[in-house]
Amino acid sequence: MSNPKVILVEDDTALRIATSQTLELGGFEVLQFGKAEDAGRAVDSRFEGVVLTDVRLPGRSGLDLLREVSTVDPDIPVILVTAHGDINMAVDAMRAGAYDFVTKPFASECLLGAVKRASEKRSLIMEDRLLRRTSRSRLPAPLMIGESEALNRVRAQVASLGPTAVDILINGETGTGKEVIARQLHVMSERTGPFVAINCGALPESIFESEMFGHEAGAYTGAQKRRIGKFEYASGGTIFLDEIESMPLSLQVKLLRVLQERRVERIGGNQLIPIDCRVIAATKTDLLKLSEKGEFRTDLFYRIGVVTIDLPRLAHRREDIPLLLSHFVAEASYRFGRPMPFWSEQDMGDWMRHEWPGNVRELRNFADRLVLGMAQQPDCVGPKHSVLSNNGLPRSESLLVDCSLREQVGAYEKIVISEALTRSKASVTEAADLLRISKKTLYDKIKRLGIPINTNPKS
Repeated sequence: MSNPKVILVEDDTALRIATSQTLELGGFEVLQFGKAEDAGRAVDSRFEGVVLTDVRLPGRSGLDLLREVSTVDPDIPVILVTAHGDINMAVDAMRAGAYDFVTKPFASECLLGAVKRASEKRSLIMEDRLLRRTSRSRLPAPLMIGESEALNRVRAQVASLGPTAVDILINGETGTGKEVIARQLHVMSERTGPFVAINCGALPESIFESEMFGHEAGAYTGAQKRRIGKFEYASGGTIFLDEIESMPLSLQVKLLRVLQERRVERIGGNQLIPIDCRVIAATKTDLLKLSEKGEFRTDLFYRIGVVTIDLPRLAHRREDIPLLLSHFVAEASYRFGRPMPFWSEQDMGDWMRHEWPGNVRELRNFADRLVLGMAQQPDCVGPKHSVLSNNGLPRSESLLVDCSLREQVGAYEKIVISEALTRSKASVTEAADLLRISKKTLYDKIKRLGIPINTNPKS
């Protein structure tokens, strides 16, 4: 670990060397300057040390340097060295933001004590900033709930691709959880910058370029000050471009250039600004088909579609519905301050047969209504069966009140698998196709759940 730093500004060469030796013997790394102008160029917001400066200097004074440092970062401690007759001025300077002052001639112990206290304060400030940045970047990602084969394949892709820097395209219907996956990828990347989500379909074309790439002051009417675009803001992090298929063609070529060059040019500016962010795009449509019809740039498709993650519909991972619904109901009960409702095996069986065209989002909304006592049974395959009684409260008969979540999930699986076997006339292969799981997985579930099948089932 390197020694704490001190920027020392003193125009008297002999005194500067002596002071530097004192500080070095005290465990500090010293950067020496004879002028405030030179010292100012060595200070930025990442400087982790202390500035120790004489007040009276040729050219700019130590007070000028104090004001300059305060502009860069007001939390950088500045200690002023003054002559005995300048004490009143030093007190005024402390009111202006100086950390401390020492008077000439000073004892070594007095100087080291002041610098050590200032260094400890700066160290605490920098640690606090690091913790805050880390906590923001490590916010837990939304859960990927479920144990289906389809979801486990997505999990494996996220685990493999997350730590890489590759840009990714996520394909999935509305409500399948594209942003959830994007946030998971961001967390696994361990990038310290922010996660910036943009809905390309929600931004009017007139402001799209300004929002994405920024603008300079006076670039157009109403642009009164410089604006940093989303790509710059996402520096060090991830930018998520949802519904990228809705981006106007005129802007797609500009996006392509940014992705290729990793630089942006603000509207009204001439400077190319490097960007360091991972790009994750998402779409609910087939971009290749759109490009074939001239509705999406083919070169942009191939640029963002190097690696793709395809999200399954909820109807293709029905075995996850009990876990998802239980999770959403628990969340809604806490959020609304309502007791958790219970349901029967037949209720869950109906819900697992429902198509859920709105996917996980529709299921979440249904959980909210269920907790609020306002749910209506979706149109499912099979007989209608309401989880609610006529008075809007949860039904009380045939409820699995005393069962664990694992037991309830097992009961629901048993119903659905038994019905699939009935429909397939005991053909495990056909039943597995109906349930969209592998034959091996189905055999394992049949054995674990003790589901009876014909002694000579069709394979």
